[in-house]
Amino acid sequence: KVICDGCNFAYIMRECQGSKAPICPFCRHLTDMSKEEYRRNLMKRIEANDPEAMSHKGFDCESEGDYISAFGYYSKATELGYVGAHFSLSGLYREGQGVEKDEKKEVHHLEEAAIGGHPKARHNLGFVELKNGRHARAVKHLIIAAKLGHDMSVDLLKLCYRDGLVSKEDFAAALR
Repeated sequence: KVICDGCNFAYIMRECQGSKAPICPFCRHLTDMSKEEYRRNLMKRIEANDPEAMSHKGFDCESEGDYISAFGYYSKATELGYVGAHFSLSGLYREGQGVEKDEKKEVHHLEEAAIGGHPKARHNLGFVELKNGRHARAVKHLIIAAKLGHDMSVDLLKLCYRDGLVSKEDFAAALR
């Protein structure tokens, strides 16, 4: 199963707030699992080569500051075709966490995630293109991200429209 970023975010927020009714982030059923049971079940899914579970474990490692392990889990998840892990790897390369900073590898993983339909990756690609002065490409990325429902892309397109980088027609099309 694959869960959306919103569901994953809601799960993380419930965990941070110490919800009295913990739910499984994958099936969303109530569970009385302890953290140890959760980790044991997650490791079983990882052993079964579940890329979503690997990416989730990578996130856990990254949250704990273990960037080298996070890199390993994200890399394995990308090999198994999980798009979200490409986005996570791009962040590690951008920040130089667990790996050496490398803009080319960051962009490569952003492109892979964007090709797979990841709206945040598409937005970040647009931002990178703006930063590098390739305005036409940036606008295309931002329009696609906006059409995928990424609100920050709409906000950035507004700024681009204000600065004359986006035509009125393109801006209107992005809002539909």
